[in-house]
Amino acid sequence: MGGALDFLTSLLGGGHGYKKRKQFQTVELRVRMDCEGCELKVRNALSTMKGVRSVDINRKQYKVTVTGYVEPHKVVKRVQSTGKKAEIWPYVPYNVVARPYAAQTYDKKAPAGYVRNVEAIRVSSQVVKPEEQLAALFSDDNPNACSIM
Repeated sequence: MGGALDFLTSLLGGGHGYKKRKQFQTVELRVRMDCEGCELKVRNALSTMKGVRSVDINRKQYKVTVTGYVEPHKVVKRVQSTGKKAEIWPYVPYNVVARPYAAQTYDKKAPAGYVRNVEAIRVSSQVVKPEEQLAALFSDDNPNACSIM
């Protein structure tokens, strides 16, 4: 049905000025808010944005959830225009991560039950496979020199 509507719109409008419709999505942000005034300022800025359906704020976790037909970078810019530092929510529940207490994922500033999103952290370009780590323990040049001992 949407394809036919798009086709008719392009025929009637000649294709000029036709914009691609934004997708309905949920954007989660981390915004430091200390008082009700800060929360009200952020809520008013986001709720007046075009395409926003709902704004949920959890001041204790510094988490703002915006749902609607919005783009994430525009939501971040709108919050930053209030004078608050905003970033995309960097945490995931610890039970979805294989090793939640590894050096890269564990974060003391994370809310209870959350760890830093590992996918957001770029891994170095040289990834060493576990098989290669085991092979590197023994030297072919000097068979008497074992790095395990």
